[in-house]
Amino acid sequence: MKQFIVSFLVVILAGQIAWASRTPIQTIAKDPYASALLLNADTGETLFADNADAPVYPASALKLMTLLIILERIEQGTMQLDDTVQVTVEAYKMGGSQVYLDPKEQFPVEELLFALIVQSANDAAVALATHAAGSKESFVALMNQKAEELGMKNTHFYSVHGLPPADGQKVDVTTAQDFGILCRELSNRPEVFKYTGTKVRDFRGGEFIMRTHNHLLGKVDGCDGFKTGYFTKAGFSIAATAQKNGVRIIAIVMGSKDRKVRDAKATELLARGFAMVPSKPEPKVAATQPESAQKKVETTVVSETKVAVPIVQNNEVIPPADGSGWTKFFVGLGVGFALFAALAFFVWKKRTKGAVNYHRRL
Repeated sequence: MKQFIVSFLVVILAGQIAWASRTPIQTIAKDPYASALLLNADTGETLFADNADAPVYPASALKLMTLLIILERIEQGTMQLDDTVQVTVEAYKMGGSQVYLDPKEQFPVEELLFALIVQSANDAAVALATHAAGSKESFVALMNQKAEELGMKNTHFYSVHGLPPADGQKVDVTTAQDFGILCRELSNRPEVFKYTGTKVRDFRGGEFIMRTHNHLLGKVDGCDGFKTGYFTKAGFSIAATAQKNGVRIIAIVMGSKDRKVRDAKATELLARGFAMVPSKPEPKVAATQPESAQKKVETTVVSETKVAVPIVQNNEVIPPADGSGWTKFFVGLGVGFALFAALAFFVWKKRTKGAVNYHRRL
């Protein structure tokens, strides 16, 4: 425990020194926001846009691109969720939001993914990026390559975490429009919501409790992602999504001066989206019988087909397989006997009449 406290104090001191040497950048935060966008996730239709092409700083929200790259690596088989990630000194020295990783520690990829999204841990972002690509710089190159592939034309990443740029570095830049493209790509991956939909999670065996910065989770019906971002000059940003009645809506609010205003606007946009997009009817499921019932019906049908007509072998009548066959047999036998009796009576009658006439002629 003492070691953890010492590490915590060292990280805080290192973070203060790092923040003191940040590159000056322009403030973009506005009231109520710098830009906003509302999308139908399924079709990509823009339902509302306000200054959506304006350059903004995504801050920690860009960790969604970090998440996408890692999930793609896992899908390709070059990484596994249970792979062991060795914490680097560089990750240990990260400031801002973190889970206070130590170079002596190792964690599975999945644990660090939860730290990346739930806690928005900058140290987890560096640890994952270094594990996946060998260095932060190589991973940033992958992020920009993916942004280009997706058509995010006005986006350029310079970090894996979204912190304000250090001295001599550039700030990460995107637009609400571009971020909508990224969010749509994420919405096509169900595994994403395992991370973005988590509100609280233990870390390091319960020594640290991670809590999401996305206050829409649990408050907005159907909300299961994505992520928030903030530093002073960037303002408060959020990429939020919710799903109801078969419809998924994405709301993006970038560069708000006030967190509560940002959340209120995102909530308002999601409600507006659901009001604009008709609900999708649930797919009809054809009624099916249990397998045992199906077999029973099939057996009955086959049985009836086989016993519809009695079979004669070696001059013997083979009884039908059920009562209905016997009934048909005896009915047929009775009808035949009746016809035979009628015919015999008719012949007898005719002969009797002929005999009477013969005797009369005699």
